[in-house]
Amino acid sequence: MGRGRVFAATSNPGKFEEFRSLLAGLSVEVLSLADQPPVVFPEEGTEYEANAVAKARAVAEALGEWALADDSGLEVDALGGAPGPLSARYGGPGLDDSGRVVRLLGALEDFPQAQARGARFVCVVALVGPGGEQAIARGECAGRILASVRGDEGFGYDPVFQPQGFEGSMAELGPEVKDQISHRARAFAELAPALAEIPVASD
Repeated sequence: MGRGRVFAATSNPGKFEEFRSLLAGLSVEVLSLADQPPVVFPEEGTEYEANAVAKARAVAEALGEWALADDSGLEVDALGGAPGPLSARYGGPGLDDSGRVVRLLGALEDFPQAQARGARFVCVVALVGPGGEQAIARGECAGRILASVRGDEGFGYDPVFQPQGFEGSMAELGPEVKDQISHRARAFAELAPALAEIPVASD
């Protein structure tokens, strides 16, 4: 039986592998942009949905294929919901994941650990077809920010995010647990019916 295919609109290897893992049970093949002509992504704004749709549309239009993109962020109560949609750019362009985590922990040093470190991961995922078809889903994972880095799995802010109901950080839980509870997992689960409708690839 043939499968539909969708291109992951991301250059982040960790995110691409997570896409593949989350969609493993569906009859759709997730493909990387690595072997495709370069796609020019639009500059990201301050809204999850607009960012996700713009990235997916850029790939769908460039390749004439179905494309899947997400925009995710960490919202920290003590910081008024920041960094939010700016999470991947938090602290400026010179920082990597570790640098952004250090910046975040520094920003929270003056806040009590128990009282003001509530947080949530948010993900909005967009599926865009070559004919302009579009579907959108949202997922959230509530938790809190830890005082220090814990664990070495995952990426981004995973080492300092403790999901509600768990003892470890997201980076300590491992991919099997993360793929059940994460914001991205919940968004993809909601999008699953639309993904299942992607036509079987012709070549």
